[in-house]
Amino acid sequence: MRIAFVGLPLAALLLLEDGHEIVWAGICRRGALGTRRLRARLGARRLAVVPDLAARIDEVKALAPDLVVSWFWTKKVPRGFRETARFGAFGVHPSLLPRHRGPDPYFWAIARGDAETGVTAHELEDEYDTGALLGTKRLPIDPAWNAWTLAKKLDRPSLALLREVTAAFARGERPVAVPQDEAAATEAPAPSDDDLELRWNEPAAAVVRRVRAASPWPGAFTEIASRVVTLTRARVTDDVPRAIEPGEAFVRPDGVLVVRARDRGVELLSGRVTPDAEREDDDEIELGTADLAALVPGGAT
Repeated sequence: MRIAFVGLPLAALLLLEDGHEIVWAGICRRGALGTRRLRARLGARRLAVVPDLAARIDEVKALAPDLVVSWFWTKKVPRGFRETARFGAFGVHPSLLPRHRGPDPYFWAIARGDAETGVTAHELEDEYDTGALLGTKRLPIDPAWNAWTLAKKLDRPSLALLREVTAAFARGERPVAVPQDEAAATEAPAPSDDDLELRWNEPAAAVVRRVRAASPWPGAFTEIASRVVTLTRARVTDDVPRAIEPGEAFVRPDGVLVVRARDRGVELLSGRVTPDAEREDDDEIELGTADLAALVPGGAT
């Protein structure tokens, strides 16, 4: 199978191992792991870093690829580029499409409390993540995972599905293309500040999910003792006095800072804070459990 590839080099290297021919590769970011290895395999003329795909259509068309394959190419693949290949173009998205279309399905899968997610192979169309489905792999979401962990857990099934679908095309067994159910579609945009701000009138489980969904970056934030704190690890607890109101914080005798949510408490275990104005550097300060507790004067606020 002759492939024009766009995205991260690891997938292209695996397709080469499977016996396919990469006639051209566009790499989505500078310094991506595997770029030098891929360039050594293909030659400098057949690899471009952060290329303008629209400007490469004639060049790639002359190479007569059978299939355009995308893995974490973060921009739209122009129609003309997709049409350089006789079998068209497909990619793999890290969600169970049509759920969580967009650039940050990891955040939304956790924040919305999904019990499972997965990866979906789909035809590439003019709009992001809307093409017909070619295959899926499912993955239960462990309640302890944050967004970074979930992203890493999806890499292996994503690459496996990419290879399986490519192999099917190579065997002449093109997967059946199933149109997406638009009624079931949800969006997964990059989270806004409003999405990242913690609301203590929500259930404690929802607060902790939002912390996990935004961790380690950009992080969910709240105000503690007049300072904006980004939280990266938190845990639901029943060890909280009934007398305090949602949003009120106190330090337990064991030194853990707890904030009451609507129904239960939330232990604040790690985070970071913007330094005081007198500091010369702008790097955020990492906070452990004891550091967070120390933010609260007198142990309560």
